Amino acid sequence: MSFDGVVTRAVVHELKEKLVRGRIIKIYQPTQSELILVVRHKGKNEQLLLSVHPTYARMHLTETSFQNPKKPPMFCMLLRKHLVGGFIAEIEQVDMERIVRMKVRGKDEIGDETNKVLIIEIMGKHSNIILLDEENRILDSIKHLPPSQNSYRTVMPGHPYVAPPDQGKMNPLTIESLEFIKKMDFNSGKIDKQIVQLVMGFSPMIAREIAHQAYLGSNEKYQRVFESYQQKMMNHVYSPVIFRNDKERFYVFELEHIQAETEAFSDVSEMLDQFFAGKAERDRVKQQVSDLTKWLKNERDKNERKIKKHQDTLRKADQADAFRHKGELLTANMHLVKKGDHSVKVIDYYDPDQKEIEIELDPNKSPSENAQKFFQTYQKLKKSKQIVKEEIKKAEHEVQYFDQLLQQLETAREEDIEEIREELREEGYLKKQRAVKKKKDKHVPNPEKFTASDGTVIYVGKNNKQNEYLTSRLANRDDIWLHAKDIPGSHVVIRNNSPSEDTLLEAAQLAAYFSKGKQSSSVPVDYTEVRHVKKPKGAKPGFVIYENQKTLFITPDEQVIRRLKEDQKNH
Repeated sequence: MSFDGVVTRAVVHELKEKLVRGRIIKIYQPTQSELILVVRHKGKNEQLLLSVHPTYARMHLTETSFQNPKKPPMFCMLLRKHLVGGFIAEIEQVDMERIVRMKVRGKDEIGDETNKVLIIEIMGKHSNIILLDEENRILDSIKHLPPSQNSYRTVMPGHPYVAPPDQGKMNPLTIESLEFIKKMDFNSGKIDKQIVQLVMGFSPMIAREIAHQAYLGSNEKYQRVFESYQQKMMNHVYSPVIFRNDKERFYVFELEHIQAETEAFSDVSEMLDQFFAGKAERDRVKQQVSDLTKWLKNERDKNERKIKKHQDTLRKADQADAFRHKGELLTANMHLVKKGDHSVKVIDYYDPDQKEIEIELDPNKSPSENAQKFFQTYQKLKKSKQIVKEEIKKAEHEVQYFDQLLQQLETAREEDIEEIREELREEGYLKKQRAVKKKKDKHVPNPEKFTASDGTVIYVGKNNKQNEYLTSRLANRDDIWLHAKDIPGSHVVIRNNSPSEDTLLEAAQLAAYFSKGKQSSSVPVDYTEVRHVKKPKGAKPGFVIYENQKTLFITPDEQVIRRLKEDQKNH
C-alpha cells in the first residue's frame, strides 16, 4: 500500500508540530475500525483520525465529519476513561516501521500523574490500536489477538505488549548508502523488489522510483538517488501529491515513473484526508447497505424475469386472431365434420388464393364444441393481451424504480441511507418499524450542498425523499432544475434564475456525475425552470415529468465535483 514507513514518518513529523502538548478533549469511535481524537492545541481543535480498516488503514489529521453511534463501543469508553483530559507528551515512529507510539500524560482518580501509551500499528488487515499502561501491559485494543491465532504475540488485556517481529531490514535513515549498494545484486534484475526486501519502510512505489531514476546507471548513480531520498526523509522535505489516472494513488514525494495528472498539497494530512475521505465513507456505506443492495437487485431481477415471461405470453396472445379464424372456418364447414375426427381440411376464404387449410380437432368433442373452443381461446387471449401489456408496463416501472434506488446507493452518504429505507417502508416494500412511543421530531431531508465558482449555491438530491423535497419544497419556481436525460439520477437545483454559463456547466457536471451515466462520456443533461417540473399523480417517489427543457452534453469530471465540494466547505 502507499501508506508505507516513509508516509508514516511524514505524518508523525506533522503531528508532532500540531499535537504535542495538546490536550485530548474528546474521543469518538464512528465505526468498528475508526477512532477520532479531538485535541485542543494552541487555541484550535484538531481531529486526529486513527483507522485500522483492512484496506484504508492510516492516521492523519482530518476535517471530515463523522456520524457517531448513540452508544459508544467499549474500547472507545475505555480510551475516554484513560486519555480524555490528558496531554500528548510524545509522538514517535518506531524506526521506519508503520508503528507509532503516542505517550499521553494525565492524572488518575486521586490526582496522581499517569502515563499511558497508545500504539498505532498500520499494517493492512493486521492493523491495530493498543492502549498500554506504564508497565507496558495491554489495557485493551481495538482488535484482540489471542494465543490461538498468533503464537508469537498475544494482544489481549493484561498481557505484556510485544512488538511485531523484526523483518531484518535496513533502516534508510541510519544506513550508509555504500552499504545499501553492496547489498544489491544489480545483475539479477528486479531492482525495485530487491529494494523493498532490503529497506525498512519502503513500499514498491518509492522502490520503483529509485530504480526508475537510476535506470541502467552505475552503482554510483543508484547511490546518489538513494542518498537524495535519504536526505529528504532526514530533513523532512516532503511534497505530498495525489496521482490521478485509472488508478488513483498518493505519496509524499513526486514520482517521475507515474504518468498521471497530479494534485499537490501543502501538508500530508490534507492530502490523505482528501484521498481517503470519499473512499472510506463509500466503504462504510457499502457495508451498511449490502443487505439492501442485494434485496434491490433480487427485486429488479425478479421483475425482469416477470417481463420476459409476460412477453412470451404476449407472443402467444398475438395468435388470438388465428383461433378466431379457425373457429369461423369450422362453423362455416360444420357439415364436413363429425365427432371423432382428428382434423378437417377446408377452403380458407380469408386467403386471397383460397388455399386449403387443415384444422386440428379434439376427437372427443362435437364439431360445435370444437368451434366453441376456438372462440373461447380467442376471447381468453384477447383479454389477456391487454392485461399482460399492463403487467409488463408495471414491471418495467418497477425495474426503473429499483435501478434508480441502486444508483442512489452508489453515491449515498451515511445520512442518506435511512431515508432510502424509510421510503421503501412507506411504499410497502419493507416491513414498517414498530411505532415508537416517544414522538420524534419531523425529519427534514438534507440535500447535499455545493458552491459554484461564482458563489452560487447548488443543491443535489441524494435519494428520492431529498429529490422531492428539493424540487417541490426547497426550490423557488424560477430556479434552474437539472437532471441526466432518460437515466436514473439526482435532481439538481441552481438557486438562481439566471445563472452564469460556468455555473450552469458546473451544475450539469453534478447532474451527470450523480447519475447512472457517471462513468460515461457526453452524458445528456436536461435543464429547465422548476415551474416546468411536475410529478404525475400516482407516480413513484422521485419520478417527475418536465417540459421547455434544453440539453447540455457533459463528460463527468471527478475533480470538478471535488472542487465544488471544497468551495462549499470554504463558504
